Amino acid sequence: MLAGGRLATGVVEVHDDLRVLDRGGFWGVVVDFEGRTRCVRFRHVRPAPDVTALAAGPWRGPARTDWATSMDAAAYIAGVHAIRSEIAAGEVYQVNLCRLLSAPTVPGPAGTDLAALATVLAAGNPAPYSVVLDAPEAGVRIVGASPELFLSREGDLVRSGPIKGTGRTVADLRDKDVAENVMIVDLVRNDLGRVARPGSVTVPALCAVERHPGLVHLVSTVQATLAPGVGWAELLAATCPPGSVSGAPKSSALRIIRELEPVARGHYCGGIGWVDADSGRGWLSVGIRTFWLADERIWFGTGAGITWGSDPEAEWRETELKAHRLLALASSPGRDGRTGPSMPPREAARSRRIAAAR
Repeated sequence: MLAGGRLATGVVEVHDDLRVLDRGGFWGVVVDFEGRTRCVRFRHVRPAPDVTALAAGPWRGPARTDWATSMDAAAYIAGVHAIRSEIAAGEVYQVNLCRLLSAPTVPGPAGTDLAALATVLAAGNPAPYSVVLDAPEAGVRIVGASPELFLSREGDLVRSGPIKGTGRTVADLRDKDVAENVMIVDLVRNDLGRVARPGSVTVPALCAVERHPGLVHLVSTVQATLAPGVGWAELLAATCPPGSVSGAPKSSALRIIRELEPVARGHYCGGIGWVDADSGRGWLSVGIRTFWLADERIWFGTGAGITWGSDPEAEWRETELKAHRLLALASSPGRDGRTGPSMPPREAARSRRIAAAR
């Protein structure tokens, strides 16, 4: 595992019970969008070298035209209309609508070397919460370039950094983006309030502009002091899945997501990171701008937050914008720059089974 300025090697144990994160050791942690967990404890931890030193050779990704999407433009736009109808009916305020993209991995080690892919991402899309968690013995092979903090913890102080609002430049950000960010900040405040000392939940930053390669985001910061006896298991039970990639109210948004999205998200939009149980520190990113390997395919997700003020075609274009740079980095040159065809029905059904098994 490579994250938080550390390289961890030598898998000691694998658990699905988050309570192990409070008993000692250095852990890689994955909590997928559907709530499945994997905690991997490592034997050796040292300062991280440059990721290029870990790659066996250059990355070989699929052709750009090999990527298939679980929802094409027509299906996605129809989903946006459906969400706006739910909003009009008073069922929900905001829903994050997502789609998965996948392609066959290139045969041979160069097509599955996640350190090589991480090298490409570090050069072309550096991110504050980049992570490599490559533990085949735990069934987890992930490389992420996430800009978004789901949770960080230092002792009893916990922070979250929800992102809502995306554009190519600051001029692209709209009133809708600000309103959406404020909605999610309220949701995160409520989630943390379930496990925080009364009166300790604050918002040190609201709708700050952050610049990333090819994009700008609106980012807020929510922090709280945990109540006595709250461990990682209780904290994650109160906050999963991340509010910024589900919607508000969260329960209604999750129902709509299950109804509209044809494929389970799996690692996409979950929490991915590390916990040092000995020092009481760690962070989990929101699993966006993230690739993972499963069933001889490479997977990636993209989405957008839908509100009453959403323009359906513009929301589809936002999903394309978010995917464009990362897919270009992870792919070999194809015949054109398209995201790829829709996922065929048989492949979509197969991907549901793969996601359910992860």
